[in-house]
Amino acid sequence: MEKILFVCHGNICRSPMAEFIFKSLVRERGLGGEYYAESAAVSAEELGNPIYPPAKSCLTRHGIAFDRGKCARQVRPSDYDAFDRIICMDASNLRLIKRIIPDDPQDKICLMMSFAGSSRDVADPWYTGDFEATYRDILSACKAMLNL
Repeated sequence: MEKILFVCHGNICRSPMAEFIFKSLVRERGLGGEYYAESAAVSAEELGNPIYPPAKSCLTRHGIAFDRGKCARQVRPSDYDAFDRIICMDASNLRLIKRIIPDDPQDKICLMMSFAGSSRDVADPWYTGDFEATYRDILSACKAMLNL
């Protein structure tokens, strides 16, 4: 089973959206036994907070089920050994995760949009307010991860 950790700044918008979009695609294709996914933050700012309401609304509009009890957590050093891939939403997350996981000898840590053939960041709705753009970015990358 491949274990994936999606990472963003606070774990209340992009990374939980990625977690639940990915889980939805995996479920739809009957691949539940092949993948496990979680999400976390590089920051401690939002620890314990639920998914941001506009992110929940966006997921609901697209028929994506999510865990209503999901609360933000921070990446831990032990996550490096626990997960096969650690996927960051933007270059800032990639830079900040090095404070928690300083070395990546197995080349597990990467950018989300790299799966979609792009070096750009996943649009950050915290600043843009455009959750649909974020949804589209994440969906395209998740589909590419699953070769859909």
